Amino acid sequence: MNARTAQFRHAAAGNRSVGAQYAARAARFSSSLRCFSSTWAPVIRKSICAVLLACPALVVSAAGNAEVLKSIAVLNFELLDDQHELFPAKSEYDRLPAISDQLREAFTKRGFYRVVENKPEMALIERYRTSQPLYACNGCELEIGKALHADRVLVGWVQKVSNLILNINIAIKDVATGEVVLNKSVDLRGNTDETWRRGIDYLVQSMADKHQGNR
Repeated sequence: MNARTAQFRHAAAGNRSVGAQYAARAARFSSSLRCFSSTWAPVIRKSICAVLLACPALVVSAAGNAEVLKSIAVLNFELLDDQHELFPAKSEYDRLPAISDQLREAFTKRGFYRVVENKPEMALIERYRTSQPLYACNGCELEIGKALHADRVLVGWVQKVSNLILNINIAIKDVATGEVVLNKSVDLRGNTDETWRRGIDYLVQSMADKHQGNR
């Protein structure tokens, strides 16, 4: 065997040794990774779930950023009856609680706001309501919002212009400042349960299309 051949064989043996070392290291790393995955992956998943459950007011915006949902007190709709003398309202009063609940459910489902319960302050709400409409009570709705620890308060009313022409209106206010952050209205042609439901659906869809939630 000449010196050049011996040199090549020695180099090849060295390469095989280095390759074996890298293979052994790769095997140990792979084993460690599997161990980490089996040990810590469930823990990490549980931690993430715990964070999500602890923060139900987080919502992902269209830009992909997590935003904290503002809380809102949605007060029941009231009726402004322009035709009280000619066509006194009857069934309309029964529809007011229904569309109020419909709007609350839609706000929650759409992630517009975190809707708070009104029950803790029902006595206060009824006291104000018996003396004046909440949509025109010179700030009493803000007092209700503060009592419910809400960021926003919504007042809503249905105006009955005639027996077949009505409109549904909402105003959302900043409880701290009294600023109106959103006004919306929809006209109805027809005075039935279905037309009222569709009116609320239209308002909600319009808010979604214009990104008007969580203001």
